[in-house]
Amino acid sequence: MARILIVEDEKAIRKVLRDILLNENKKYHIDEAENGQQAIDMAGDNFYDLLLCDIKMPGIDGVEVLKYYREYSPDTQVVMISGHGDMDTAIECIKTGAYDYLSKPPDLNRLLNTVRNALDRKNLLTENKILKKKVSKQYQMVGQSEALNSVRDMIDKIAPTDARVLITGANGTGKELVARQIHEKSNRNSGPFVEVNCAAIPSELIESELFGHKKGAFTSAVKDRKGKFELADGGTLFLDEIGDMSLSAQAKVLRALQENKITPVGGDKDITVDVRVIAATNKNLQDEISKGNFREDLYHRLSVIIVKMPKLSERVDDIPLLVEHFSAKIAEEQGLPMKTFAPDTISYLQQLPWTGNIRELRNVVERLMILGSSTITLEEAKKYI
Repeated sequence: MARILIVEDEKAIRKVLRDILLNENKKYHIDEAENGQQAIDMAGDNFYDLLLCDIKMPGIDGVEVLKYYREYSPDTQVVMISGHGDMDTAIECIKTGAYDYLSKPPDLNRLLNTVRNALDRKNLLTENKILKKKVSKQYQMVGQSEALNSVRDMIDKIAPTDARVLITGANGTGKELVARQIHEKSNRNSGPFVEVNCAAIPSELIESELFGHKKGAFTSAVKDRKGKFELADGGTLFLDEIGDMSLSAQAKVLRALQENKITPVGGDKDITVDVRVIAATNKNLQDEISKGNFREDLYHRLSVIIVKMPKLSERVDDIPLLVEHFSAKIAEEQGLPMKTFAPDTISYLQQLPWTGNIRELRNVVERLMILGSSTITLEEAKKYI
């Protein structure tokens, strides 16, 4: 149920607005405030989806009410109601953060359309926040080992900057989680996070994937297409497994990092981009440089900050927490009953080599959740691992 506050010093106008809104939707919860101070006071005990707020009122006017709600309740949509002489002020209110303004006397259709659109925007903002929380939870880093806390400390230091980051470590250690954490804690978190798996894209297509292409640039280029650099503008571009990128693509990435410009395949005009690049690899890039497989100048461009992800064998104290986390997540995703792991089963898991690191551990937990009994015993673990 949408909660609406009408802020208007004239009782007759408040009544007209209330009647119009309730005729539109009887489920609206509508409160009234006869002045700006009362509207501010009511914010302490109530959350409103929408304010219909007069501009000219004695004492605290509508502009001050708008500023207060923008700070106190930024998701609340505010529609200003202006008299004929208040139009300049109404336009300034839009710049301050009001959703829209209505002239007195408000046109019925315009009023209802504005209210509907404002409430739709409020719902969209709420849904985006919920989705963002779910995504953030999905990519949380689980564990309290010294090795993992050291990585967390580094993330907190480098995230607010625009420094380029190179994340190294074996497969399955959680390099993508680190990249997403850096993005979420950065000033770019409202922008896109775009991931490219350089190992999964054929060398002849990697340039088109990164920089886009123009129609007719090659046989299958039937229309213009934006590349990942352009799609990540204002946000973060995560180049996973960059050690597998072709030398020709490396040269173009180097130029993009140097000049903040890209040129689509088949294009002749540069496109300026504002992108923070985070790269990751499971290879030793110094060895790849000596073999002639990776450009040394690109390595130095990417490795302003190096984050080394520990292997699971270096953080065995985190295994009980990881098992608990994965078992709860798998039970929810697959509709399985929640199961517990016997203490000697956990101890056994802590002794295994885990060459596939956290990814391998998750697979094992899933297998045991499906095949094991309600309390997963050591015998079951030895049988199914």
